[in-house]
Amino acid sequence: MKRFLALALSAVLALSMTACSSDEPSSSAEDPSSSQSEQLTIRVGGLKGPTAMGMVKLMADDAAGTTANDYEFTLAGAATEINPLLIQGELDIAAVPTNVASVLYNNTNGQVEIAALNTLGVLYVVENGDSVQSIADLAGKTVYSTGMGATPEYALNYILEKNGLTPGEDVTVEYLGEHSELAALLAAGEASIAVLPQPFVTSVLNQNPDVRIALDLTEEWDKVTEDGSKLTMGALVVRKEFAEQHPEELARFLEEYRASTEYVTDPANLDAAAELIGEQDIVTAEVAKQALPYCNIVCLTGEEMKTAAEGFLNILYTADPSSVGGALPAEDFYYLGE
Repeated sequence: MKRFLALALSAVLALSMTACSSDEPSSSAEDPSSSQSEQLTIRVGGLKGPTAMGMVKLMADDAAGTTANDYEFTLAGAATEINPLLIQGELDIAAVPTNVASVLYNNTNGQVEIAALNTLGVLYVVENGDSVQSIADLAGKTVYSTGMGATPEYALNYILEKNGLTPGEDVTVEYLGEHSELAALLAAGEASIAVLPQPFVTSVLNQNPDVRIALDLTEEWDKVTEDGSKLTMGALVVRKEFAEQHPEELARFLEEYRASTEYVTDPANLDAAAELIGEQDIVTAEVAKQALPYCNIVCLTGEEMKTAAEGFLNILYTADPSSVGGALPAEDFYYLGE
């Protein structure tokens, strides 16, 4: 019987080991003549945000018993809750920030591979006003942001520098600890310009009609980058052992995951997708409906994934080697299929 686990944000810190099945071979693994796909349960972890939004159709199909594989899903509020489960072999596949995928690879001596990119940039410059029409317009201004020492800081600095602006000199950047804290300041009119991710952007727009989206940092990244890299915030990683032992099941997962992302991003399915997101308590259906078109949910695999991720990780490594785990991952980091 299919199993499903969705952890509410308030219970994330109480995550228990009982939510995870063992990785012992099933009877089908012992008997090659039996149908393994009917018995193997793939344990998938995700974060409550755009990375999980893309898999909600897959979650619904699994609950309905119509998927090729059997899945067990675990949703959490932070990568720090998902990462240990993956490292300890209690998850097979996980949606994590793209730079965290590289950190996991380095921390496990190559036992984690990246199988797909599932979210491009979800960072936006939002303004309480109408003075920012380009990156150049940020000169002389104070920008509030989150993610100091993480992808938001490195991405913003890279884009500013490529536009001839020096962070800390031409543009003052003030960092806050939490997205929700910054969103509250914007909604209250206490911050004028900020860098925020979706779906927090949508939440602010709903609360304060004077706030608008001024710039899409994904578009700004593409304007100044020529190596094929993408501003990619989320990736799907897989344990190398699982990928080696179950290549057919992994291939089917990627097919079903791709179908899920295509369903969620199809404008014709916006209402239905938003309802599924609301049912999984990721964000409310109302916020999901408004945020989905701006979440840049994708499913990039193979060489396209490799090119996009390599350039992105190289830029982060140049800014701060620790952001990718101290070293750029080797070729075996990129799972290109069998």
